[in-house]
Amino acid sequence: MEYKSPVRSYLEESADPKNVLVNLGPSHPATHGTIQVIAELDGETVKKADIHCGYLHRGFEKEAEHHTYHKIIPYTDRLNYCSSLNNNFAYAATVEALLGIEITPRCKYLRTLLAEYNRIADHVTCIAATVMELGAMTAFLYLMTIRDYIFEHLNHLTGARLTYSYVRIGGMARDLPQGWLERLEEILQFHERYIERIHGLLDRNRIFIDRTRNTGALSTEQALNWGYTGPILRSTGAAIDIRKDSPYLAYDELDFEVPVGIKGDNYDRYYVRMREMDESVRMVRQLVKMLPEGPLNVSDHRVVLPEKKHLYGETESVINHFKLIMDGIQVPAGEVYLSHETPNGELGFYLVSDGSGRPYKLHVRGPSFLHMGGMHTLLEGYQLADIIATFGSMNMIGGECDR
Repeated sequence: MEYKSPVRSYLEESADPKNVLVNLGPSHPATHGTIQVIAELDGETVKKADIHCGYLHRGFEKEAEHHTYHKIIPYTDRLNYCSSLNNNFAYAATVEALLGIEITPRCKYLRTLLAEYNRIADHVTCIAATVMELGAMTAFLYLMTIRDYIFEHLNHLTGARLTYSYVRIGGMARDLPQGWLERLEEILQFHERYIERIHGLLDRNRIFIDRTRNTGALSTEQALNWGYTGPILRSTGAAIDIRKDSPYLAYDELDFEVPVGIKGDNYDRYYVRMREMDESVRMVRQLVKMLPEGPLNVSDHRVVLPEKKHLYGETESVINHFKLIMDGIQVPAGEVYLSHETPNGELGFYLVSDGSGRPYKLHVRGPSFLHMGGMHTLLEGYQLADIIATFGSMNMIGGECDR
């Protein structure tokens, strides 16, 4: 009996027999270990492409059904491990919306500040990885130096370098340590000096321009049809940003611009991210001046754990702590969808509660999952070598593709 291997791609049956089928990934450094690109090649030209993104099996949504609301926070970190704080805040805001909780002014401004600070780290990481894969090692090292300074600084605040688990429903885990804001300004100044070097190295570099200009181009219509958001959508010229269009946290009080591109190509995606970092620095400085004193967490024993000092001498605090840990926050029955403008685009959570301490359903709209769905259109008609630059500019994060 003849053995027939299972069909893994429609291209294996529909490809022109004169062309060659090539697999890139998932075990390939440039595809980040979780994406498989099956390309039909006519010489060096990609005639058709098929993207498979099912090589990371965390099961975020199913795990969420079996954990209390606070215990889900570490899972949100790992949706996009380059900007965990943004994921934390979007998830917490979704639960708070169903609870009907309004966070304190200090928490609101601090969350906004940290979201923009983590956006810088995410964009720096994306650009660094992309240019490194194109051979620009000097630019890569400069950018990773910035990222490391930011990560060490956030480590001082949260106790972790990458996956912070810093948010709490109704507030945050702890307040700013002494001297943290002073160090923040030092890092922002360092960032500006080094980003100026990146502009000098790349903006008019002939090799970089040849690899990125007019490759992986995307129109606004195409981007909207595929559900693209964030820097990829804005690179096409569409000034669509949730922070402006549906402001949340303290964004309606900030003065900032929404950078846009022209052609929606790889170069525009690079430049939009570079400009967005400038705007994030500007916002962080505004928020430092606006940051008020006062409590960080809401005064509501239904959601906030009692302070440690009370646990050693108050029976009520011990009982409250025990109930919150064992049974979880009792979120009223209902459903809500809430989204934030994270570095990759619209990160949304659709939460359904049955009134217990665990979600009945928690669906996540991860930007990368939508972006991978339409990425084949950015590869077809271009060269095999362009796949690397295009895939890098998409900033695919495997955790956002996971289901």
